[in-house]
Amino acid sequence: MGVTAVMAGSAESASRGRDARKGLALAAPALLWTLAFFALPSGAIAVWSLFRREGAELVTTPGLDNYRRFLDQESFRLGLLNSVEVTLTVTVLAVLLAFPLAHAIATRIRPERQRLWLMAAVLPFWTSYVVRSYAWLLVLAPEGVVNGTLMTLGLIEEPLALSFNRGATITGFVHFSVMLCTLTIYASLVRIDPKLGLAAADLGANRWQVFTRITLPLAAPGIAAGAFLTIVITIGDYITPQILGGNTELLMPQIILLQINRRADIPMAAALSMILMLMVTIAYLALARWLTGRRR
Repeated sequence: MGVTAVMAGSAESASRGRDARKGLALAAPALLWTLAFFALPSGAIAVWSLFRREGAELVTTPGLDNYRRFLDQESFRLGLLNSVEVTLTVTVLAVLLAFPLAHAIATRIRPERQRLWLMAAVLPFWTSYVVRSYAWLLVLAPEGVVNGTLMTLGLIEEPLALSFNRGATITGFVHFSVMLCTLTIYASLVRIDPKLGLAAADLGANRWQVFTRITLPLAAPGIAAGAFLTIVITIGDYITPQILGGNTELLMPQIILLQINRRADIPMAAALSMILMLMVTIAYLALARWLTGRRR
């Protein structure tokens, strides 16, 4: 009996070992990809952020001078504040606009037609990111479509300042992010069993209670995923603020590029990049905490 138990335990241990090796082999490509294109570059940026530039000389003695400079220099702090404000505004607007669209596609459109509606929703993805930004510039410019139409109708006498400001930047970001959030929220909504809402209604719940206690909690993963993707894209984007916002209000990506192109200060640019990554990490942890709290 003891020998049989030992043999069974050995066989089970060997089976677990084989499963572990198979799992490692399957995960190896993703692990190597993450190591090569995320972990190592991030580590290199972190190391460079500890160097500093003094005139034309690069001082490789590790230190936190760049981070102290960030805290001391108002333009850097203002750039981070602008980025956070724009990112939060875009994220809130994108989720608020995407949820009704995703909900309508998931619940009001027949299943055989939902793919067609989703394709229509993601049409902006088929256009170049730069082209979309310039298209919005043509729409919002002083001689653009909006001002031209309003002046033709006699509603305004002078063009409105719709471009080269924060509002134009947010408009361009929201246009792209709404489609992204629609896909992630739809993926969560379409998995909700309609019978849950019917059961809640039979128990006396009204539509608002069904939405807040069933639909919204079950759609939370899609909302969090869309919000996080929006944050990552918005806070690190350079093209849209540069084209639509001009130079009236600098965001962190623009400040980082200025450090590289005009001052050739790679260590300072690396430090600012690490601060930007810290903001993304905080956003991820906040959304993860929100999701965890809703599941309890």
